Amino acid sequence: MKRYTIKALSTLFVILMVITLTSCKKNDTPQSTIPATSDSVLATQEESGTAVSSSPVDPSAPSPAASQSDSSAITYTAPTQAPTSMSAEEVLRSGSSDPNNIYDAGGFVDIKDVIPEAQTEIRYATSHNFVGERINGYEEELALMTKEAAAALLGANNDLKEQGYTVKIFDAYRPQSAVNHFVSWSYNYDDQRMKSEFYPELDKSLLFSYGYIAAYSGHSHGSTIDLTLVDLSTGEEVDMGGSFDYFGSLSHPDYTGISSQQYENRMILRNAMLNNGFSPLSTEWWHFTLNGEPYPNTYFDFPVSSSSIQ
Repeated sequence: MKRYTIKALSTLFVILMVITLTSCKKNDTPQSTIPATSDSVLATQEESGTAVSSSPVDPSAPSPAASQSDSSAITYTAPTQAPTSMSAEEVLRSGSSDPNNIYDAGGFVDIKDVIPEAQTEIRYATSHNFVGERINGYEEELALMTKEAAAALLGANNDLKEQGYTVKIFDAYRPQSAVNHFVSWSYNYDDQRMKSEFYPELDKSLLFSYGYIAAYSGHSHGSTIDLTLVDLSTGEEVDMGGSFDYFGSLSHPDYTGISSQQYENRMILRNAMLNNGFSPLSTEWWHFTLNGEPYPNTYFDFPVSSSSIQ
């Protein structure tokens, strides 16, 4: 009986040894070296801003954790907001007008498309002007200019914004038909309904001979503008010591009968315009013309209308 017990124990010992050796061989099997690239890992990398490449992995490359501390690592940059206005380069890439065709508005743009924050009060499209009625040729309250003048005005407005201002426009391109309207009105001496506001010091019969009214206007070339300043913080006009289209010495830029602050305001506007390629007029603080204007000999006569520049 004892002999059979010893034999059974020996057999059991051999079986246990076999099981142990088999288990050890399984634990020696090498693990996979393929890096984890599951959808969840890729999604995490994209959200954190790490660039994800579909190229083969370089075994010698540093791990993602090491790359994040490297100043040369590619990082995600959020897209910037689309610009709200045209750049000067974009303005200048627009079309051009035929100088021999007074109805060709191909080289003109709406200033509000170039300077969206600019204010406009196009007086000749209303009855609030020295004539007292809407002027011929002004079909809409728009400020149109040649692309060259508009690009230069954008530069001036950018300079003014750094000082806390933007521009307010009273008039820009003026059709020849509007100028003809002025001339016709100037010879109607009985019509003086706007005298008290715009020419109280002058006899209307002298407006033409004094040069306040002329048969042709530089505005019709498309590169002359009448404007003032607006305070960006309040949205209100800046005090220039005199109003637009006042016929008298008060409107001269160098008039000394105004306060020092009013004079300084005129000079802020003047300097910004001169520094960006415009020339002033000695009798009107609001009036500036682009140097080297593109159509100096053409008096355009297309209407002030959005359809003209479409």
